[in-house]
Amino acid sequence: MSLPCQVAITGMGLVSPLGDNLSSFWDEVIAGNSGVRRMSSLPGAVLGATYGAEALDFTGQVEDFGELDKKQRRNVKKGLKVMCREIQMGVAAAQKALDHANLSVELRDPDRTGVVYGSDYMMTVPEEFFTSMRLCATDGTFDYDRWPEAGIPKVDPLWLLKYLPNMPASHIAIFNDLRGPNNSLTLREAAANMAVNEASMIIRRGKADVMLAGATGTRVHAFRSIHVAMQETLAGSEEPREAAELCRPFDHRHDGQVLGEGAGAIVLESLEHARARGATIYGEVLGYGSSCVYKNGVADLEVSLGNAMNQAIARSNLEPNQVGHLHAHGLSTVTCDRAEAAAIRTLFGDKPPPVAAAKSQLGNLGAAGGILELIVSVLALQANRLPAVLNFDAPDPTSPLVPNTDSNQSPGATFVTASTTPQGQSSAVAVGKLA
Repeated sequence: MSLPCQVAITGMGLVSPLGDNLSSFWDEVIAGNSGVRRMSSLPGAVLGATYGAEALDFTGQVEDFGELDKKQRRNVKKGLKVMCREIQMGVAAAQKALDHANLSVELRDPDRTGVVYGSDYMMTVPEEFFTSMRLCATDGTFDYDRWPEAGIPKVDPLWLLKYLPNMPASHIAIFNDLRGPNNSLTLREAAANMAVNEASMIIRRGKADVMLAGATGTRVHAFRSIHVAMQETLAGSEEPREAAELCRPFDHRHDGQVLGEGAGAIVLESLEHARARGATIYGEVLGYGSSCVYKNGVADLEVSLGNAMNQAIARSNLEPNQVGHLHAHGLSTVTCDRAEAAAIRTLFGDKPPPVAAAKSQLGNLGAAGGILELIVSVLALQANRLPAVLNFDAPDPTSPLVPNTDSNQSPGATFVTASTTPQGQSSAVAVGKLA
């Protein structure tokens, strides 16, 4: 079933381990460069992860937020104190996307312009409570009785605002006077595609002309990194290797994910609105899919990913053989890669379309991964070149899939990008060149 009203992509912005400028980011991606390196912001020996994909160009200063008018610059600078790093990256990516779309105040109706943003749940950092906890320590033991009188008064009264996952969408709307539909989704790695899906459907239902859709996330974090190390599998635990070789999606040597951080956003408009203002159109959102499959306490990633991709293709009025390329989740863990490879084979047969996997260059950015992968594929459509998957030598014999290793491979005219979580929540988006 086709969906009413065409939805165009007219702007993109990002913060990534390969830079924060869209043009130079693409140059790095297509050149096959990696953003994975020895981490500088965390003590790797303590966390069990020496390497990661940090967004080193993003310093959290107002200069990192792109082109701002005088009022926006003042408001962003004032708001930085109530934004953790994830929120800052998310807001910066959105500002860059608005600027890339040339969507000035005069060209948008604030009441019909909105925001849908995805994120992970946001965790505080130890420094937030250092002073308070030290004041409550007696002979090296924490004294709970002292907390109300000595500890709480030293906690920043605005602390909670820095870590609420709805704040990226809130700040973006406030800084830009966007009064249209606004929502926040906390679905881990599935969040970005779901934000694009919801934003697209809002436009199709006629409730907005323009929507900003994006996500922000991190695995490079004092507490979050420990959670990942305890609950999931990190790359490089069994053999020493170069940082750039750590993430190996679908390779027979894959042994875990790589920690990363970043944010991305796209501007979506009804095609009528985009054409009326003379916008550059980078692609069209054709369809979407989502699924969650969890049986007997175990996530079924194969079925959930297959469901999501199949829905996205069907809602786009496409056949599987009409998909130009697939942007896989490509986590580089044995469990996830095998499930995804099986889902791809079931849906596409023995000859799937070329498979991209930007995590081989960017690591796992959490909620932001899906939007960065979508942006990579949109840029590939524009350049007519599909980035090669790094570090692929031979397929996993248990569930063989050969991703794209040719940086001159055509991306085709359409793509499907899919993401999933360890809990079996999967999402997918189908995008194509405008006919």
